[in-house]
Amino acid sequence: MVKVLAVLYRGGKAAVEEPRLLGALENKLGIADWLKSEGHEFIVTDDKEGPDSVFQKELPTADVLITTPFHPAYLTGDLIRNKAQNLKLAITAGVGSDHVDLNAANEKKITVAEVTGSNVVSVAEHVVMDILALVRNFVPAHEMIERGDWVVADIARNAFDLEGKVIGTLGCGRIGFRVLKRLVAFDPKELIYYDYAALPAAAEKEIGARRVEDLHEFLGQCDVITINAPLHEGTRGLVNKELLSHVKKGAWIVNTARGAICDRIAIKEALESGQINGYAGDVWDVQPAPKDHPWRTMKNPLGGGNGMTPHYSGTTLDAQKRYADGTKDILQRWLTGKEQEPANVIVINGEYATKAYGQRK
Repeated sequence: MVKVLAVLYRGGKAAVEEPRLLGALENKLGIADWLKSEGHEFIVTDDKEGPDSVFQKELPTADVLITTPFHPAYLTGDLIRNKAQNLKLAITAGVGSDHVDLNAANEKKITVAEVTGSNVVSVAEHVVMDILALVRNFVPAHEMIERGDWVVADIARNAFDLEGKVIGTLGCGRIGFRVLKRLVAFDPKELIYYDYAALPAAAEKEIGARRVEDLHEFLGQCDVITINAPLHEGTRGLVNKELLSHVKKGAWIVNTARGAICDRIAIKEALESGQINGYAGDVWDVQPAPKDHPWRTMKNPLGGGNGMTPHYSGTTLDAQKRYADGTKDILQRWLTGKEQEPANVIVINGEYATKAYGQRK
């Protein structure tokens, strides 16, 4: 018997009414009955903050930890070294394991895995939605209708077409590529990307994208910037005040990657000064975001430009089925001693997967 601890978000009435909300506390990733039938202990909670939380109280005897990027249980180095004495496997039900101290996991030879690819379509579609919402000035237009007003000029003065714009992705992996592919239909002036590695020639040709190797040059060319890069030491706080000074004035930025890639105050000041015309996304540097987080209420000088939402782009009902199935597969493989799908592994046997499997993550 093993002990599996899952930290999931509380769905409340919605999760009771909609059993396909598998990522919610109430529906337990759809694996509760299976684990029980196999004789394993399964504890599910949304209580994750502080030493008196269920998460930290149950962690010392847990063999497996499951958490999501949407309501992450932060598995810090201190917790790994001092509390998670029995932990052998940490699974992200979704994509993005930056809530785990991977160096500490390597020290303790804890395997860290996630359901790679489970969110790529969902997030790419969300990015396109955010881009259109910003460029077309949708949010202030809808808010005007809710207020009972009707002053078209106040909205139209900051509404544009996406056609003819230069659109770039900072990071062109699975999601970034799919974003550009979906934007071809809008007839942009150009699609460009910044990434440490070039796309295969066939992929570049498929979407007509051009790689820009200098980051400042890339930023200066884009009317729209979408951030699709992982969070690590090299990208944490990357989009700061200095970097934003190189952004084309009046550009729109969409970040559905990780909130901590952007400096919260620098983004607020750039939007309020008009250096950028809009900022949208669903990822925050702390999740759930505090009520006084500046990204909740910041606006551009014309009273718009904010398209922030809770972190849900990768947790549509379709995505939840994919990451719930993937979580079960990872857990089942571990329980039976079967090798994991290499693409799902972040660290294993004290090594990063790039070294263990010789693959690009």
